[in-house]
Amino acid sequence: MSPNNKHNIATRLCLLAALALPMPLYAHAIMVRSAPEQNATLTESPKQIDVWFNDKVGSEYKALAVIDSKGKRVDNKDVEQESFDESHLYATVPTLAPDTYTVRYRVVSIDTHIVTGKFQFTIKAP
Repeated sequence: MSPNNKHNIATRLCLLAALALPMPLYAHAIMVRSAPEQNATLTESPKQIDVWFNDKVGSEYKALAVIDSKGKRVDNKDVEQESFDESHLYATVPTLAPDTYTVRYRVVSIDTHIVTGKFQFTIKAP
């Protein structure tokens, strides 16, 4: 076998090995869990709203707001990101009256895209 053929075979093997290795995929953050859960019906007010994503999110430009059915923002405007779990955002709320609330969030994914979303929960009188 000529040196040229050995080089071609080695090059092809390296290329195949590189293609076979898993490559990192960067995707947008996705909300995977919340408390209260999406569409939950509660009989008492939660003390805070928690949102978890499938991967850590950036600490800049984060937002979490709780809006009542009249469109008024009712959270304490104190969104935080857990320091040991950067996929977790939370904000506290005062005692909420029976109503349907919409939670709106905005985060920056690892891939630097801004992700927004919302979900609702309801508080019914006991």
